[in-house]
Amino acid sequence: MSKIMDGESLSLSIQDQIKQDIKNCMIRPSVAVIQIGEDDASNIYLTNKEKACNNVGVYFRLYKFEEGTPELSIINKIKELNNDEYVNGVLVQLPISTRYNEKRILNSISNSKDVDGLTDINIGRLINGKKTLIPCAAAGIMRILEEYEVDLAGKNVVVVGRGKLVGRPLVPLLLGKDATVTICHSKTPDLKKVTKQADILISATGVPKLITDEMIKDNAVVIDAGISNVNGKIVGDVDFNKVEKKASLITPVPKGIGAMTIAMLLENIVTCYNNKSTTK
Repeated sequence: MSKIMDGESLSLSIQDQIKQDIKNCMIRPSVAVIQIGEDDASNIYLTNKEKACNNVGVYFRLYKFEEGTPELSIINKIKELNNDEYVNGVLVQLPISTRYNEKRILNSISNSKDVDGLTDINIGRLINGKKTLIPCAAAGIMRILEEYEVDLAGKNVVVVGRGKLVGRPLVPLLLGKDATVTICHSKTPDLKKVTKQADILISATGVPKLITDEMIKDNAVVIDAGISNVNGKIVGDVDFNKVEKKASLITPVPKGIGAMTIAMLLENIVTCYNNKSTTK
């Protein structure tokens, strides 16, 4: 049996440290969240984020816009929050409707308050190996690999999924640890042939049980960063019960990368708070 990488316990440990750090802050750090439209999954994510913020002492502000609200109105609110000295971080809850220009909305967030690390400038800094705010899920994956002492140097790392939240930002982070990185996606022929070569397999597609035990080699490290709702149950990309028997380390869904993502969001909020304090 493999060893389960407990993202929830690690996340709570990180949150405990953040809570202690925030006790020394003269003013509570705060984050402003923009939600556009109603989405059941987004509501769950927002509830979890708010709970975590309350747990550590971060002031959580939620601004809800109805579907169909003019894009300019949303951008104007973001600009207002950019200029609010009491707001340390700003994020837009994704996904949003395709009727909006997502890139334009995200890039209206000040780079110094971009706690999701998704503006073009922050992504550019990441690609060029400069210090920046890192997308939370990708940062969470790197942190849990570090916690479980997974050596990336020279290892074959296969990432399934090329999204902006996980797949793309992982590439420079993994290369920075001297891994050999392969990115797979919907156009990759013979996915199994590629994943079987992986010392470390990371999947982030949102396709339930895409990764089977036949697709990994013995003793591979398996990171499941996918999430789907199947008949009211949260499941990942990995067929956990079967893959667990072959993997040396594996993350569960839930209580894996999702929990780590929230911890990294809190760290980014505190980073933005501290950066502001040092520039005064």
